[in-house]
Amino acid sequence: MREKSVRTDLLLDFYGNLLTPKMRRTCESYYNDDLTLAEIAEAEGISRQGVHDTVKRAERQLEEYEEKLGLLKLFEMQQARAKRALEHIKSGDTAMAAKELEELIEEM
Repeated sequence: MREKSVRTDLLLDFYGNLLTPKMRRTCESYYNDDLTLAEIAEAEGISRQGVHDTVKRAERQLEEYEEKLGLLKLFEMQQARAKRALEHIKSGDTAMAAKELEELIEEM
């Protein structure tokens, strides 16, 4: 469950502005502020089930955006390449580090 929270939190960072204001606010309260469904329901004046349904709808919408646009996947690939370059730098292999960084820049 924790992995899904991290993924959804990242998806919110990339695509949150594409959600309706209510969906975004609800997801940010749930994922970023770590509020319970009941706490969000009370603040929003809706049922706990309504909050749950909103969160699940938003999660599906965020996954659809990622499927179509792939920004999180690209970010993760770039992050992995940057980590490899750092490992090469730490090991003293500056030629491989430079190669990784050049490829990273080309991908951007």
